[in-house]
Amino acid sequence: MRMAAFDLTRPAARTSCVVFASPHSGRDYPETLLARTRLGSRQIRSSEDAFVDRLFAAAPEHGAPLIAARVPRAWIDLNRAADELDPALIEGVTRRSHNPRVASGLGVIPRVVAGGRAIYTGKIDLAEARERLATGWAPYHAALDALLAESHAQFGESILIDCHSMPHEAIDLAGGPGGQRPQVVLGDRYGAAAAPRIVARIEAAFADAGFKVARNTPFAGAYVTQAYGRPARRQHAVQIEIDRALYMDEARIAPHAGFEPFRARLAAVIAEIAAIGRPEIERLAAE
Repeated sequence: MRMAAFDLTRPAARTSCVVFASPHSGRDYPETLLARTRLGSRQIRSSEDAFVDRLFAAAPEHGAPLIAARVPRAWIDLNRAADELDPALIEGVTRRSHNPRVASGLGVIPRVVAGGRAIYTGKIDLAEARERLATGWAPYHAALDALLAESHAQFGESILIDCHSMPHEAIDLAGGPGGQRPQVVLGDRYGAAAAPRIVARIEAAFADAGFKVARNTPFAGAYVTQAYGRPARRQHAVQIEIDRALYMDEARIAPHAGFEPFRARLAAVIAEIAAIGRPEIERLAAE
């Protein structure tokens, strides 16, 4: 039986042009993958943005839809282009121009998980790769594209919030204000994916809630922000990376005691971000 690629939770009434998306929190691991991987159950989840869908579950309460992957990143990476196929993993794929993501094993069908650990002992065939794209990647992106088109039709603008988590160790690579270690990194591809006013207000929402925020280092945004961010057309995309240590035990891949307090704190930020996409709020802010 074909598994669902994503869950879509709509608000009772759509009052914001903001769309929240979680492409890497999927945890429905196919038995065929578990039977073929050389990794243990925790290792194969190491690239997963575990529980991010739960963290942003409040979005529909504020008039914004939430689309969250069910397919796991180790099976298909929804934050990659459909043609980022890895010839080192997939039989019948010819090597094209150099792509650093594909070369490192992190193409649309990953060869490795976090830490460069190989998922498979051998290769998969091209027919299987195409099936994963057709049943996982294509439905997710069709639904996301439809949500953003709906935003534009109703509000004249769309704001995509692409929700992710980052390993605590990754923060050593980020430079926050005054050299502080950031807890949140916003990625707008150095201004190419979203208007400055949008990013500034998202940053303010996190800062007002007491979070330390940095921009674009070490995460500036990947395929989703590149593909959907067109600020000249009033289509904005911002990637959000949150330090996993704030809400989960990374070794056990389990929420820790601070999960619910953190989620409650984040709910206020979600409300502020959703408010950015309300025409009345925008009008008042401009006065």
